[in-house]
Amino acid sequence: MKRFAQIAALSLAATTLPALAEQMTVVSFGGAYGDVQQKSMLEPFMEKTGNKLLFESYSGGVAELKSQVESGNILWDVIDMEVIDVERACSEGLLEEFPMDTLPPGDDGTPAKDDFSPAALENPCGVAQIVWTILYAYNTETIGGGHPSSMADFFDTKKFPGKRALRKRPQVNMEWALLADGVPADKVYDMLTTEEGQARAFAKLDSIKNDIVWFDSWSQAPQLLNDGGAVMVQSANGRFFDAIQKDKKPFVMVWDGHVYDLDVWSIVKGSKHKKLAEDFIRFATGSKPLAAMPSIAYGPTRQSSYAYVDKDLVSKLPSAHLDEGMHASSVFWADYGESLGEKFNEWLLK
Repeated sequence: MKRFAQIAALSLAATTLPALAEQMTVVSFGGAYGDVQQKSMLEPFMEKTGNKLLFESYSGGVAELKSQVESGNILWDVIDMEVIDVERACSEGLLEEFPMDTLPPGDDGTPAKDDFSPAALENPCGVAQIVWTILYAYNTETIGGGHPSSMADFFDTKKFPGKRALRKRPQVNMEWALLADGVPADKVYDMLTTEEGQARAFAKLDSIKNDIVWFDSWSQAPQLLNDGGAVMVQSANGRFFDAIQKDKKPFVMVWDGHVYDLDVWSIVKGSKHKKLAEDFIRFATGSKPLAAMPSIAYGPTRQSSYAYVDKDLVSKLPSAHLDEGMHASSVFWADYGESLGEKFNEWLLK
C-alpha cells in the first residue's frame, strides 16, 4: 500500500511538471543584421515560450540546405533566405509551405493579408520580413556637375565626369542599363528575355565601360566613394546608411531606379520542430519585432510596424521609395542568370 502511494505521488508530480522545452536552430546572415534579429526576435521569443533557439550564420544560397534535405540529416529548422534562393528552394521541395492564414493581425488590428506588402506573401514557402535594395550614392565633396538624381545621370559621364563603381555581376547592372536607356520599369524584364533587349543593355553599359571601377564585395563600396575611387557608387542601401548615420560621411543616396528585394523566413523541409518553427515565424514577423529592422536601414514588410519606427528613419528606408524603384525578379534570374552570367563575362573581356 505504501509502495502504491509512493508511485501515485510520483505520477502526480510528473503530471504537474512543465512540458520539456524544445530546441531548434535558426540560421541567418551575420553582422549587425543578425544582431538585430537576435535581440528583437530570437531572445524575446525564447523568453516568451521557454524554448531554446540556437542561432547560426551562413553566407546564403541553397547548397547546404539542399545537402541536408537530400541526405535526411536536417541540422537547421528556420532559415533566412533571399527571395531568389527561396524561389529555387521552394520549387525543388527543400522548404515547407507556410500556413499564411495563421499569421496574426498587426498590432493595430489590421488583418495580416492587408498589413503585409503584397510581395511579402507571394511565395508559399515563407514570409518576407524586410525590404532591402541596391542603389547608388554620390559624395557631395567629390561630385562635379551638380547633384545626380536619376539613373540616367549615373550613365551621363559628360554632365557628371568621373568613375562609376559597380559590383561585377550582371544582376542589377542589366536592369539599370535599360532603365537609363528609357525602358519603363515594368517592361525591363520582358525586354531582357529577348536577344535585342540584352544587346540594348550591353550597349548602354558600353557607353560607360571605360569609366567603370569593378568590385566584388559591398564592403568595398563606401570606401570607393569616400576615397574618391569613383564619384558614383553602387551598393546595398545599408552600407551607405551606416556610413551616413554612424560615420557622418557626406554621401547622398539616389533612389531613382533602385532595385529592391526581400528577405524571407522559411522552414527547412523535414524539420522535426515544424510547429515551433511556425510559431517563431509568426512571432518574428509581428509588428514590433519587425520594427527593429529600420535601425540597420531595412524596411519592415508590415505597415503596422511603422508606428514603432523613428519618424526620421522612415524616409531613408527602401520601403518608403518603392514607387521610385523596381522589384528584382527572382524568377527571371533563376531562368536567365546562368546564360546572362556567361554573356556578361564575355562582355567584360571585350
